[in-house]
Amino acid sequence: MIRVVLPPQLRVLAGIDGDVSVDLSGPATQSDVLDALEARYPMLRGTIRDRATRRRRAYVRFFGCERDLSHESPDAPLPEPICAGVEPLLVVGAMSGG
Repeated sequence: MIRVVLPPQLRVLAGIDGDVSVDLSGPATQSDVLDALEARYPMLRGTIRDRATRRRRAYVRFFGCERDLSHESPDAPLPEPICAGVEPLLVVGAMSGG
């Protein structure tokens, strides 16, 4: 069971109160988690990653185990503590400007 923490605006869009858990077997990847989230909450399609290219949106970041996982391959296995449900996968909306 992988715990996913979404930013408030995506929780509101999907009607979610709190964290989300997705049940995946074996070593999970970012793509696996996002596929499961989008299947369960179709209104999230296109918000975290582009619908056509399936690439992460520029102002969305992934964190876990005190590391920025944003630039890792979406098909690389997630760290074991995330896959085991010990640590959450954080989806964070980045900010820019000055």
